This record gives sequence, C-alpha cells and structure tokens, in this order.
Amino acid sequence: MVSARSDHPRMPTAIKILVAGGFGAGKTTMVGAVSEIKPLRTEETLTDRSVGVDDTSGVAAKSTTTVAMDFGRITLSGDYVLYLFGTPGQERFWFVWDELAEGSMGAVVLADTRRLADCFPSIDYFEKRGTPFVVAVNAFEGATTYELDEVRHALQLNPSIPIVICDARKRASSRDVLITLVRHAAEVRSHLIGS
Repeated sequence: MVSARSDHPRMPTAIKILVAGGFGAGKTTMVGAVSEIKPLRTEETLTDRSVGVDDTSGVAAKSTTTVAMDFGRITLSGDYVLYLFGTPGQERFWFVWDELAEGSMGAVVLADTRRLADCFPSIDYFEKRGTPFVVAVNAFEGATTYELDEVRHALQLNPSIPIVICDARKRASSRDVLITLVRHAAEVRSHLIGS
C-alpha cells in the first residue's frame, strides 16, 4: 500500500490576540512595532469635540485616537500566525470590544503607570469573559518606575496572571510580550482541559 504524499505545506495555526488598555497606553504603537505587515490603523485626529469627553491628563501630547481597531500580523517560527487587534481605549468606543474579542485566544493589557486606573476596564472585561490575559507595563520615558509586585498589588491581579515590563516601541520587547501571552493562554487551556 502506497501512502499519499502531500505536496501542500502545513498551514500555520492562526491565533487571534487583542491588545487592550487605556487611552494612550501604547496599543497602536505595539501593534505597529511588532507587525510584519503594514498595520491597519483607524486613527483620527483629536478635535475640540473630544474636550470634556476624552481625559488627556498624563497624555496631553497625544493628538490622535483609535476609533475602531488596529490590525497587524506576526508569524512565530512558521508554526503560528498571530493576528493582532488593537482595541480603542476610550469608553465611547468600547461597544467594538465584543466583536473584536470573538474567537480570540487571549489579550495583552497594556498598562501605563501614569494612568494605571485606565487598565481596570480591560482587566475586568477579560476576567468576566474568562479570556486569558497578561499585563504589560509599558515603560514610558519620564514615568515613575514601580516594581512589578507593586503594580500587581495596585491592579489586584491574581498571582497566576503574568505581568511584564515592555517597551511597546520595540519589536523584540513587544514580541516577547506576545510569546508570554501565548504560553500563558496555552497553560490556562491545558488546565481547563485537564479539569
């Protein structure tokens, strides 16, 4: 009996990941830094209509905002393709999150220590959905540096949730965050299957 030989290369596994966090936390920057394709961005210029609606304290130099999503792609070792969806940070755009979260394997919650409370809605959202997530503290220049245990305590994170420091502008740093998330999500899924 002759076995059939496949001339088709093995297709990589597609993994959908969300990049969430507060307004100005670095979501668009992270997706752009790590994406192997030109990222899709839905940024619009902040106008006087957002005054009193968008809190720009701590990020006063920010002149644009994501109004729908960011999209990028990264291939890990040829076996996995990560599709990255950056969520909008302002509350008025949160209605998009449910659509973006559908079918996602996990999420990165970017935390900005200048506005740490802004990542609570993302953490609450993923906890309620049962979506595996990691917290990545984006190292902004000039921001006060805290120990990761201090940030974990301030965010009231379960000890099982990974928390790392990153620089969302740097490809390698952002890639490492994504790898941490993929490993964490795989571990969470294996515990669910095993129980």
